Amino acid sequence: MRQRIVAGNWKMNTTLLEAKSLTAELMGMVGDEVRGDVKIIICPPYPYLHALQSQLGKSARIEIGAQNCNEHASGAYTGEVSAGMLKSMEVPYVIIGHSERRQYFFESGKQLAQKIDGALANGLKPIFCCGEPLEVREAGDHETLVKEQIEEGLFHLNAEAMKKIVIAYEPVWAIGTGKTATTAQAQEMHLVIRKHLVDKFGEETANMVPILYGGSVKPDNAKEIFSCADVDGGLVGGASLKSRDFVEIIKSA
Repeated sequence: MRQRIVAGNWKMNTTLLEAKSLTAELMGMVGDEVRGDVKIIICPPYPYLHALQSQLGKSARIEIGAQNCNEHASGAYTGEVSAGMLKSMEVPYVIIGHSERRQYFFESGKQLAQKIDGALANGLKPIFCCGEPLEVREAGDHETLVKEQIEEGLFHLNAEAMKKIVIAYEPVWAIGTGKTATTAQAQEMHLVIRKHLVDKFGEETANMVPILYGGSVKPDNAKEIFSCADVDGGLVGGASLKSRDFVEIIKSA
């Protein structure tokens, strides 16, 4: 059975005080209300990783992740953070290939493959994002694009390495727009991804890879989306900044 996961991507939001307060609220609510084995991950801005990791402690139900890492191990890359640095801070997860990184920082498939390799070499668990913008969806080319993104970022891996990957499908047209893919659309694309993994890595490996939905997940739509056979949880944006909303989404998983 695949791991159920709900991850919160805080993006470039919160002050340190707000981040600590939000984390404290989540810890209390999760401890009181959340049952089962859903894995919960929060991905705050870089400057807060160490403080929140210390706040969470090793026995907390909530784990922590970074929003990105550089493809290089070290060097003259001012402002960047390497996978090795995250490892040294005992940060277990890292988001790679988010649509905003692809759009605003022009990250290529080759670059993302290098980031995946660096993360895995340092024992990190990548959450690899893929998804199509509106114009690609409307042209009917969304399946082709998403398959290409997965091939470029992940198909150089062997089956054992692939089992360490989490995939997040994020229809770009549904991020921050208030629009959400229908359950049929979400299941359709998650199944496309799953079958593509089967073709490359075989059924055993493909059926071990969690695929999360990442397009405007909210408390009022989470249960329906998470009920889809190939949706294993969510990568949550704005709703993860509100403790009550995020916990209700977690409970839906």
